[in-house]
Amino acid sequence: MSAAVCHQWAGIDGLQIEQLHIPLPQEDEVLVEIKATGLNTTDLLLISGRHQTNRDLALPYVPGIEGSGIVIQCGAKVTQLKPGDRVTGSFPKGALADKAITKANHLFRVPDNIGFIEAAALPVSYFSAHLALHWNGRLESGETLLVLGSSGGIGLSAVQIGKAMGLNVIAGASNDTKLEFVKDKGADRTINYRTEHLKNRVMSLTDGKGVDACFDPIGGDLSLTALSCLDWGGRMLHLGFVGGIQQLPANRLLVKNRASIGCSARYFRLHQPNKYRESAEWILERVARGEILPSIGHCFSMADCKLAFEKLAAGAVLGKVVVTP
Repeated sequence: MSAAVCHQWAGIDGLQIEQLHIPLPQEDEVLVEIKATGLNTTDLLLISGRHQTNRDLALPYVPGIEGSGIVIQCGAKVTQLKPGDRVTGSFPKGALADKAITKANHLFRVPDNIGFIEAAALPVSYFSAHLALHWNGRLESGETLLVLGSSGGIGLSAVQIGKAMGLNVIAGASNDTKLEFVKDKGADRTINYRTEHLKNRVMSLTDGKGVDACFDPIGGDLSLTALSCLDWGGRMLHLGFVGGIQQLPANRLLVKNRASIGCSARYFRLHQPNKYRESAEWILERVARGEILPSIGHCFSMADCKLAFEKLAAGAVLGKVVVTP
């Protein structure tokens, strides 16, 4: 089988396409013929050796933590799927290949109204966003959500899911082109935090109250500013640190009964599988009804996977980056 392989943690330059043996699924696993792979910031960190889970990984390493395709073979104890099923889901690694293995309970059938490319965008961004907003953030219809990095894969998913949950969504991004894009995807209000003062603009849009929650895949100084945008009882939902790892002052949480919450889909997948499945099914039901549709910014072939990673690393993508074999 063909796969993108890292023989050292050298980042994008260390990737090369190789032919590998086809893996065999264990009793609770499924072998999938991959039709599309979603790329994520996590992949960039992993291939560079900068992710917290790198210590548990061995070289050579095949990246790719989400993908869609067709079931080829099921382990002996797998009953919910069968060969020929169209599926999408998360993978521990290896989805940047034409075949990959994952746990059967990490896969879900693809709705008939979308293709494999769109389906590959769902597991990391959309499932994670709903887990954060629903279970971590406990957001309810009518509340106000601020989304940072709103034009990227996971930020855009938070905008779309927030609207489907009945939230008032304020989308933040670093330029007007990105903001026009998220406005078209359903954002109620937008903020260019390169040219506007984030807190002042939020307070203006909320009659001085602030927001009920901030969905933050960015981190860094922007996260510290966003903390000041929270209303009483507001929740900071942390999903990434591409802008740096911030140190949040506890006194600013305490004085307004705010909360700072790390949001890890991996936690739910491993330790709260029923909640993980509930969130996945919530997303897939709305995809099937046409209420939520993934937005694909760029699609590359496997041969051009380095270009795909470079596009992702540049931060100029509107929507999701996907690779096909």
